[in-house]
Amino acid sequence: MAISKKILVTGGLGTIGTPLVELLRRRGHEVWIADLPHHHDLLYLRCDVSSARQLERVASAAKFDYVYHLAAEFGRWNGEDYYDTLWRTNAIGAKNVIRWQETQRFRLILFSSSEVYGDYSGEMSEDVMDRVEIKQLNDYAISKWVGEMQVLNSEARHRTETVRVRLFNTYGPGEYYSPYRSVNCVFCYRAIHSLPFTVYRGHHRTSTYIDDTIHALANIVENFIPGEVYNISGDEYHDIETLAAYVLAASAAEPNIARFADPELMTTKDKRVNNSKAKRDLGLRTTVRLEEGVRRTVEWMRSVYLQGCRPNGLEASAITLE
Repeated sequence: MAISKKILVTGGLGTIGTPLVELLRRRGHEVWIADLPHHHDLLYLRCDVSSARQLERVASAAKFDYVYHLAAEFGRWNGEDYYDTLWRTNAIGAKNVIRWQETQRFRLILFSSSEVYGDYSGEMSEDVMDRVEIKQLNDYAISKWVGEMQVLNSEARHRTETVRVRLFNTYGPGEYYSPYRSVNCVFCYRAIHSLPFTVYRGHHRTSTYIDDTIHALANIVENFIPGEVYNISGDEYHDIETLAAYVLAASAAEPNIARFADPELMTTKDKRVNNSKAKRDLGLRTTVRLEEGVRRTVEWMRSVYLQGCRPNGLEASAITLE
């Protein structure tokens, strides 16, 4: 029987944080949540991680064995439009958590992104940045790599224990729409409302269904290996045109709402991933293929958004292809 652990999940009300908290609790752990809004959970701590004072209040509430640090600003275009918030949260916020770790000595799981692989064109194994000089292509990607470098510096100077995870296009039910969300989310939302969306030709991704991501993430506290970094991804390497076709089929939308464009600048073109370490250490496996995952996402979105009304007058969406 696994030993119960006291765990904090920053960003615990988000797309990934919410089901992660639920799964960890089902496994018998005492899981606390930190996030931005007020919330009813009895183990909830309101906190903006970019505020050292607010994080001190979290630190005074309990002594944690593990902290999953998900709290972050997400997405390339979000990072362009709200770069001041992005850098405060993703860089200063991460540094605040790491400084807290240096005094409290909890084990940290830091969430990075597949975007840190930048302009790399080969198979993305975790040691790429140790072998090749990489150019990150946008502020979001740069901010995530800064967080990783902060961890590495802390490990060297203070012997902190951290695992870094790089998520590859996690999608599925629970990801609420905004124009800054993932390409999977944006396509599905706009398709069910018969709104146009832009499909950038020539990009490839390795999408990961939410349940598969959460299963691997929850396993980290059962097999925590300090200093490791993991690619968390599915097994399907696909182009964006294929994703669009699955969305159109699942939503029964008119094909002409998909508007095709040349490749998008300043974002990684191809994400072909090696996920063997996460399979070995974290039990990562693909249980839901992309076509089925899109169908489930569309069904969930219909239940959430379609209540006899639809938005009007919206133009084709700018998206992030993270």
